[in-house]
Amino acid sequence: MPRNIWSGAISFGLVTVPISVASATEDHSIRFHQYHLEDMGRVRVRKYCEIENREIDQSEIGKGYQLTKDQVIPISDEELRDLPLPTAKAIEIVAFVPLGSVDPLKIGEGYYLAPSGQVAAKPYKLLRMALDRSSKVAVAKYAWSGRERLGLLRVREDAIVLHAMRWPDEIRSPEELLPPPVELSDDEIDGALALMDSMTRDDLEGEEFQDTYTQALEQIIEAKREDREPPKLQERESEPGQIVDLMAALNASVEKARASRGEDADVHEMPKKKTAKKTTAKKTTKKAAAKKTSGHRPRSA
Repeated sequence: MPRNIWSGAISFGLVTVPISVASATEDHSIRFHQYHLEDMGRVRVRKYCEIENREIDQSEIGKGYQLTKDQVIPISDEELRDLPLPTAKAIEIVAFVPLGSVDPLKIGEGYYLAPSGQVAAKPYKLLRMALDRSSKVAVAKYAWSGRERLGLLRVREDAIVLHAMRWPDEIRSPEELLPPPVELSDDEIDGALALMDSMTRDDLEGEEFQDTYTQALEQIIEAKREDREPPKLQERESEPGQIVDLMAALNASVEKARASRGEDADVHEMPKKKTAKKTTAKKTTKKAAAKKTSGHRPRSA
């Protein structure tokens, strides 16, 4: 059972839905501590007070805002929790929008919203079914951890999920990172679409979507625990030369995708390069050859 991290309500017009919040994701990453290599003693970060020059306990630590070099304004957790905001105790829905209109870059961590008690069951189900039937998501405001946030509410199976969102001014413009202008042919675009077709699937299940990094770390830790040599990285077979032609790379990629999935029937054929220019070149060559032959014709006596 996931731990509740916040309790409050969803404010949906004049409808109130008491809810509790739990994380919708789990982190299975392997984490490391820092150790002194000479004797493997644990290295820890000590917290010192700069004025008293002594180590202090966590219970002595609080938050503060540095107003000037010499003046700090203390802010308690109670003051943050009791901020005079309508969103301090509720997730306030402010709009409904199509999911496709939300930039995925704005969407962050996900949390399950669970109804709190029997009184919340009916309004919770009402909001869930309304979101589901409308094919829309709700945009809301709420205040957690000392700041007001923007959120997105959507339906996942029979639950309502809240995604933390970034404010519009927190998204950087990609303009300065864009490549210089280039030209693409229709054949190259069609080739990319054919490659996408060959890689399209209905779900995200399978070996391709497993955390192989964590698996490799587990193998190393297990091998060292058993005092044996850790497994070595298997070198990939070197390919005969680098493909620099874009169409050739697309063709090779489609063939590789077909071979790995064993699916040929559902994959569109790659477009063939247009030969109009080659044909024109041949005609030009023939004309040039004819002129050249004509220019060297022997004069009559």
